[in-house]
Amino acid sequence: MTDAPASQDFWARQHVIVTGGKGFLGKNVVRELETRGAGKIYDVDIDNYDLRREPEVIQMYKDIPATMVIHLAATVGGIGINREHPGSFFYDNLMMGVLTVEHARQVGVEKVVAIGTICAYPKFTPVPFKEDDLWNGYPEETNAPYGLAKKMLLVQAQAYRQEYGFNAVFLLPVNLYGPGDNFNPASSHVIPALIKKCIDAQDAGEDHIVAWGDGSPTREFLYVEDAARGIVMTAEKYNDPDPVNLGSANEISIKDLVELIAELTGFEGEIRWDTTKPNGQPRRKLDTSRAKERFGFESKTDFRDGLKNTIAWYRAHRHELPY
Repeated sequence: MTDAPASQDFWARQHVIVTGGKGFLGKNVVRELETRGAGKIYDVDIDNYDLRREPEVIQMYKDIPATMVIHLAATVGGIGINREHPGSFFYDNLMMGVLTVEHARQVGVEKVVAIGTICAYPKFTPVPFKEDDLWNGYPEETNAPYGLAKKMLLVQAQAYRQEYGFNAVFLLPVNLYGPGDNFNPASSHVIPALIKKCIDAQDAGEDHIVAWGDGSPTREFLYVEDAARGIVMTAEKYNDPDPVNLGSANEISIKDLVELIAELTGFEGEIRWDTTKPNGQPRRKLDTSRAKERFGFESKTDFRDGLKNTIAWYRAHRHELPY
């Protein structure tokens, strides 16, 4: 690319806090920053600073002279854990966002990249989801507290830009997947949950697996390395108030997803649907044109290839996992 020297120059000057930097997405963002030559990278997680507590946020900024914050830290999980803990999901995500951005402003951080969620969209958003539709209804009930708490980051970013001239930008990624994902059945998202179910069933010699709902909802998934690249491109190139979707623009039904994962894992048993469990939002597919137009981001990873990589990682590491 013609802007490579300018890009290297930009990153060499940056001291970047990555909140949630030891998590699934965070590790990939840190690797991408290292590839770009960031001057200093601080991967912060709850063991360093509990961002729900204002004194610890203040201490973080005293300890780390950051020029940029990429705020990934979140209390997050699939439909089941969202339904069990709506209050803590709301509180944790709201407080982490409000405090991280407010004290970044107070100490003179130059830019914050805030990561939202596709769960912020209204339940019946026209497909594909356009950023301009973000406020046209209430989110899907099973994860509305989480989605709304994360959406407040957008409100905060735009309000701070208006009042203080503070450079905060907001991204809306779809569901992520890839090597290193969370495979804990109590809190995992759909792809790692299904991979684990298929492989565990093979190991146990079981003749079926049980999937939630009826298989009719659709979802879009973004490979974690693509997401990390999009976030870092945003950090370098995007400085506007408008929210931006990050996705792959590929939509698949849960039924087709289960069958594809069964095929790729080699599970040949029956798939049974537990229709007493919720489907979640009926359809999810993003309009990704704004990311391409504003800072040139497009996903690169073929979905089957990404799933194969994720399955291979789980097979290699599952005996090291605590669940």
